[in-house]
Amino acid sequence: MKKILTYLLILVAFTSKSQQRYELNSGWFCANIKEIKSSGIEISKENFVTSGWMPATVPGTVLTTLLNNNKVPDPFYGMNNEKIADIYKTGNDHYTYWFVKDFSEKAIGNEQVWLQFRGINYRAEIFLNGKKVNQKVYEGMHLRQQFNITKLLAANGKNRLAVIVYPPDNPGNANGGQGGDGTIAKGLTTQYTAGWDWIQPIRDRNTGIWDKVTIEKTKAINISNPHVVTIVPGKRLPEGKQQPATIKVTVEIENPTEKPVSGILQYVIGGKTVSKQVIIAANKHSEIILPDLSFENPKLWWPSGYGAQNLYNMQVKFLAAGQVLDQENLNVGIRQIDNIWNEHTKSMGSYVNGQKIFIKGGNWIISDAMLRFSDARYDAEVRYHKDMNLNLIRIWGGALIERPEFYNACDKYGLLVFQDFWFSGDCNGRWVDPMKKEDQWTRRKYPDNHNLVLTAMEDQIKMVRNHASLAFWCGGNEITPPEDILQPLKNDILPRLDGTRILFDFSNSDEMSYNALGGNGDGPYGIQDTKSFWANQTFPYNSEVGSVGVGDYVSLQRFIPKENMVAPQFKSKPDSVWDYHKYIGYDEHINPYGKAKDAKDFAMKAQLVNYDQYRALMEGFSNKMWDWYTGSIIWKTQNPWTALRGQMYDYYLDPNACLYGLRKGSEPLHIMMNPIDSMVTVVNNGFKNLDNLMIKASAYDMEGKEYFYSQVFNSIGASSVRKFFPLNSFLEKLDKKEGLFVSLQILNLDKQVLSENLYWLPGKNGEYTGLQKIKTTPLNVTATQKSKGKVEVSLSNDKGNPVAFFNRVALISSSTGKRILPAFYSDNYVSILPGETKTLTVEFSGDEKNAVEVYGWNVDTKRVEIN
Repeated sequence: MKKILTYLLILVAFTSKSQQRYELNSGWFCANIKEIKSSGIEISKENFVTSGWMPATVPGTVLTTLLNNNKVPDPFYGMNNEKIADIYKTGNDHYTYWFVKDFSEKAIGNEQVWLQFRGINYRAEIFLNGKKVNQKVYEGMHLRQQFNITKLLAANGKNRLAVIVYPPDNPGNANGGQGGDGTIAKGLTTQYTAGWDWIQPIRDRNTGIWDKVTIEKTKAINISNPHVVTIVPGKRLPEGKQQPATIKVTVEIENPTEKPVSGILQYVIGGKTVSKQVIIAANKHSEIILPDLSFENPKLWWPSGYGAQNLYNMQVKFLAAGQVLDQENLNVGIRQIDNIWNEHTKSMGSYVNGQKIFIKGGNWIISDAMLRFSDARYDAEVRYHKDMNLNLIRIWGGALIERPEFYNACDKYGLLVFQDFWFSGDCNGRWVDPMKKEDQWTRRKYPDNHNLVLTAMEDQIKMVRNHASLAFWCGGNEITPPEDILQPLKNDILPRLDGTRILFDFSNSDEMSYNALGGNGDGPYGIQDTKSFWANQTFPYNSEVGSVGVGDYVSLQRFIPKENMVAPQFKSKPDSVWDYHKYIGYDEHINPYGKAKDAKDFAMKAQLVNYDQYRALMEGFSNKMWDWYTGSIIWKTQNPWTALRGQMYDYYLDPNACLYGLRKGSEPLHIMMNPIDSMVTVVNNGFKNLDNLMIKASAYDMEGKEYFYSQVFNSIGASSVRKFFPLNSFLEKLDKKEGLFVSLQILNLDKQVLSENLYWLPGKNGEYTGLQKIKTTPLNVTATQKSKGKVEVSLSNDKGNPVAFFNRVALISSSTGKRILPAFYSDNYVSILPGETKTLTVEFSGDEKNAVEVYGWNVDTKRVEIN
């Protein structure tokens, strides 16, 4: 015990002298370049007057600052974006700004102070206390920069930082094309800002100090870019004792002083310490390889739905003369990711810790189109993906390599990440496109500065490579990078800096998913007949498939003005605001529920289509798991703007029925019915065989009468799909001309429901006439506070009633009646059978008094206070 206490005291002593790191995230001011005639040398001096300058948002963009100072209207509301000047028309000076920040810092003894920028768009000059900091131009949105400012600090500790930020040299004409006229891609920046088929152009093209600015204080040594590789041989299970894993660590170390530094480089993980005696020469940057660690009985990291997301804290330190000269902390997930070609499906198979994983993914653009990132928003969005029972997020190539905070959330929730680099078929020349300024041959060479791209790739790989969730690299969206970028990336950069993850040349390449069907290799897009997902084979590892996503009426009210709340009608042009926000038609799929009377009616009926569409999509792919497919990735699960397509939740983090339909269809253990032949089928994504499963099927008519069909005990193998029995003859005999409900359940020996599913079938004429006539059903609702941030909602339907169909539960503020966002529901858009009670849980943040609102297809809106 005495030895342990001594060790802890030594550890505290070391830790207390370790480096300091803090953000410069407030107190910034800015001014347009046209208003300021002074140089950076003058502006960065303490006596330069900035009293008339505008408060600036850093991290943030120029447009964010203008919005926060009420200089422009909210571009996400209505047609407001049209009221904001576009950079292509104004010229770059309109969005070129000086940013100034005063801060206190000094270096004592051997202390070193580092100024770190995690992202500036697009070019910058940096000045500190009347001196130029960056002797070479800082260029490229996707690139970190670090400067040793020790010798530039003011003797009195009062420092002024001045940064001038220039927009992309080629902002491009936002002419309505995918990436506008394409020239936005001439620079190393986000292509979507010139507009796409799911977003209007971002007027400043995201100019600004858009990511974190940090001051780090070390001693004579600076640790950077530690690299951790975990090797987990063999085929593992999440439970039980594990065979050892191997941990490999390399660390970059810089000695900026005039003397060599001798010390111990070490890391600590799970109570184990690995050390190495090293000498770092003066003014030297070195990479040190530490001895391998055989880690006994590791707690492994697994994708969501397959096991726990265990993470270990690792501390990397440089110790010398009784001091910690520098320290880096990171979280490590011990796991191994492999890729094995599936010759049967002719697509890549994904393996984690030796177990094959059926990929159920969602395409991600970016959290916020104006780059207003936060840990809380990242956490909420990634949690929604976990709640959808997905196990992968693909980062689309027209945006960026996501921020470490995003990856932290993916590590936490078990979402594998498929990371594109910064290329797209639209801007980079895959297709002939009359909207583009330059021809395919020219666009194929974008960006103009290939050496800058290679430098940025090296940097960004180092930034995120330690995350357990990072699973795959991809050269670009629907196109490879130019050959003199692809080959160094493939044959040098990734083997040297990572070496553990596959690189797909592009997002629908044959090496990922062999295209025997022709066409682009992804899709289909747009709303589909639900039977098509079961009947029609698409690409065996489909990188983009999906369609609609209009939110409910409350969601629409947040960004569509009252006068534009006009329900879209089949074959009619939608209202201008709906069109501006990229509405895509629900075609004839709304009308079978009855032609929409108004926007509120349309939004409710759209939720039925949303739920059915995404449940069927994932069920159809799962039905052919390992036969036709090794995975599918939804296009897309979220929007960084108030768009009306391709989203499971809206920009304000309010989920719609897409999320819960997808959640249902993606269950790890799931019972489902083939809409073509009514075959009841079960899919088991788990690693174990399951026995003694009770498979139950019934039908209900519109009056609530039950027609029992069968219940049988049976089993299903690990990671497999099994057919049980068809219902077609049973349903035909019922001869319900106006439609039916079909209820399916899996129960265990304790009669606990493991999976359930409710389908609503149209009448013989293809119309949901029964639903249109179904009687209003009273629903008993109670809400109980179980703990802070957790509410339990009970929904009961008395015997003798019709089915209480498709009920939306919403947590609302007791005082304002507005929804609490984000909120996470164990299920939603639920139906309650006659005589049934269902209990849902809602988790949220905040302390205000709340209530619960419930409404359904045939259930009147009801509000209950939380007890």
